Amino acid sequence: MDVRTLTYFLEVAKQNSFSKASQTLHVTQPTLSKMIKNLEDELGMTLFDRSTRRVQLTEAGEAVKMHAQMVLQSINHLRSALEDIKHLKHGQFSLGLPPVIGPSFFPPIIARFRQQYPRISMRIVEEGGKRVERHVLEGTLDLGVVVLPVDESRFETLPLVERKLHLVVHPGHPIAGQTRVRLADLQEENFIMFQQGFSLYDRVREACIRAGFEPKVGYETAQWDFIAELAAAGLGVGFLPDVVCARLDPARLAVIPETEPQIHWNLALIWRKNGYLSHAARGWVEFVQQSFTK
Repeated sequence: MDVRTLTYFLEVAKQNSFSKASQTLHVTQPTLSKMIKNLEDELGMTLFDRSTRRVQLTEAGEAVKMHAQMVLQSINHLRSALEDIKHLKHGQFSLGLPPVIGPSFFPPIIARFRQQYPRISMRIVEEGGKRVERHVLEGTLDLGVVVLPVDESRFETLPLVERKLHLVVHPGHPIAGQTRVRLADLQEENFIMFQQGFSLYDRVREACIRAGFEPKVGYETAQWDFIAELAAAGLGVGFLPDVVCARLDPARLAVIPETEPQIHWNLALIWRKNGYLSHAARGWVEFVQQSFTK
């Protein structure tokens, strides 16, 4: 028993005639008669009374008609639902955003996406970049925004922006008036860092190691504004994204835009390599790509 057989059965029941049904269905009458006979054999019951000029449904045929109509209606509803998913009328996905990154770029993009696709549900999880990577690999997140590099043997990546970190210090710090600082000259400083588990922690530490020293970490936090406040209090030096530095009070913090070597934070959207992405998630990838291209 299949959908086509049920469709043909219902047409014969509607027309009360094999010949009329075969014309409507564009199949030969012998083919149609054989399909209905095979259905009767499969069910072990006669579905049509063929003893009169107009074929009539038997009691069993009436039962099959009622359920066949429900089956085909359910299939049509299923097809409609799948079409809605395909065209982003319904769906859901989850997105991991590091706290320092999300507020800088994504609220207006999320708002536009929501306006264009109001029935797509987006679950946002704020985590450090390394945790976002792990959750994407484990499948508990569909997509994530992280700081490159990532393991490209495990992730598909969509590069978004290329930026760099700036050094922030108390205005009274000896280097406050400089525009460029060698990282090697900071090896005696206390570093105010993002927590381990944040990609920016790794970027700063790796740059310091390339400059020849392991940074002395005085404080760790998950919040960029706490880094700014600690630096403004003279408790150490910190590194913040350029988009964050643009919002700082210059009377309380000095921003040094260039370091040697520079510490980059290049953002990318990631998802698991060879993993399944829903239509909703793919729609978000395409939407983000268009947003950052513009």
